[in-house]
Amino acid sequence: MLGIYFYPFSPNKWRSRLLMAFVSILLIFSFNPSFAHAAGVFGSIESKQTDLSIFPQWLSVLDRHVREDIPEGNCNSQQFNRCHLKQWLDYLETLKGQNIRTQLKNINLYANKKEYILDIDNYNLEDYWAIPKQFLKRGGDCEDYAITKLLSLRWLGHTKLQSRIVVLEDTNLGIPHAILAVYLDGDTLILDNQVNEILSDKNILHYIPIYSLNEREWWIHLPS
Repeated sequence: MLGIYFYPFSPNKWRSRLLMAFVSILLIFSFNPSFAHAAGVFGSIESKQTDLSIFPQWLSVLDRHVREDIPEGNCNSQQFNRCHLKQWLDYLETLKGQNIRTQLKNINLYANKKEYILDIDNYNLEDYWAIPKQFLKRGGDCEDYAITKLLSLRWLGHTKLQSRIVVLEDTNLGIPHAILAVYLDGDTLILDNQVNEILSDKNILHYIPIYSLNEREWWIHLPS
């Protein structure tokens, strides 16, 4: 039996975000009708884009991760600091040498133990994308889980493994959501803070992807 856990969301934040995403998609396709499409995650039609500047929150995460997610500081301090990242990095070190599927399973479980907290309660902001240093201290919402899982893979050296954060619609709950998708051996594996098991996207029928991104590119997703 799957271990599925449901959490509260901020509907206004997410509806505004998805509305903006849909408008952007319509504008892009209106001006670029000749895009070539390929089969994408959850059976969608996807189109690769290269301009990440429309995602300032994500670019901020990448910049802050390089500058702040460094295992330095006073480990005796009761306040979370850079040194406490060593616990995360030490855990990742124990996964080195294991096969990739075992690593994915453990990365998913490690992050999913953190508390789910809305951005408005955590940072007094409607929308905030946290780096691992913040997420490991304070918990976070769905994109924060996905970010830490993606960067965990990068710390393990999987720099060429294609993985993306996917923003999507959960049609079972009628709310938006974010997960990490990892492309491996011709399959797309889903790391989800609502499910402790790692599933193939082929076995998940209630997710409709809107857009996905990684450090270099992003993708538009439309129904096939």
